[in-house]
Order: sequence, then structure tokens, then C-alpha cells
Amino acid sequence: MVDLAGIVYYPRYWDLAHVFFEEIWESLCGVSYPAVLKEKRLALPLVHSEATFHKPMIYGDVAHCEISVIKMGKTSISWRFKIHNQLNELCWSAVQTTVCTSMDSIGEKLDIPMWVREGLDCILE
Repeated sequence: MVDLAGIVYYPRYWDLAHVFFEEIWESLCGVSYPAVLKEKRLALPLVHSEATFHKPMIYGDVAHCEISVIKMGKTSISWRFKIHNQLNELCWSAVQTTVCTSMDSIGEKLDIPMWVREGLDCILE
């Protein structure tokens, strides 16, 4: 996770963001992310990402993530991620857009299900 310079290797921020993304599903929507994929057959592939690096995270830092929803369209969701260190210093932020598709037909967009909309409503900006 940390490179030779002693800071978090930049692709790891996207990995961390996705780990936090997966972890919010059960508390917000009442369904674990594996169940979203396997049982609900719902996929949310990333279609756009923009990020800003504010401060390097170093070896020993603890990452804390804030996730909010900026916008929910008919088939897509725009998410805001903020990763802070243990001192609450902003280290990385990103806006990412996912599109709703079926695990059985990834190339075909689906309307965002009502249970997803209702679950994510509490983190909508």
C-alpha cells in the first residue's frame, strides 16, 4: 500500500474508496454488497472518476472515508468520496459515477431500483 517514498501509492486510493463503497450497502440499504451482486444481480460499474490529491498519507496513517451521493439520475449515481487521515486532514477526494446494470447483462443500463434510492437517500447531498 505504501511505496518506496513512504506514501500511499496513488492507485490505492481508488481501491480504498471501493472498499468503503462496498461496506456501506448493508447499513444503508439492508443488503450486503456481495448480495447486491449475487442475489439482486445488480452491478454498479464505474464509468467516470475525477480525483484530487490534497495531502499524502504516510505509513501508519489510518484512513477514514466519507461517502455521499451528489446526484441520482435514472440509471446513474454520482458519489463523492473524501479520505482523511487520523488527524482529520483531507488527503484525497473524488467524484465517481457508476451506472446501474444487471450482472446478467453488464452492457445494458437499468433504472436504479427504489430500494437503492430509498437506502441512499440519507447520504444524498
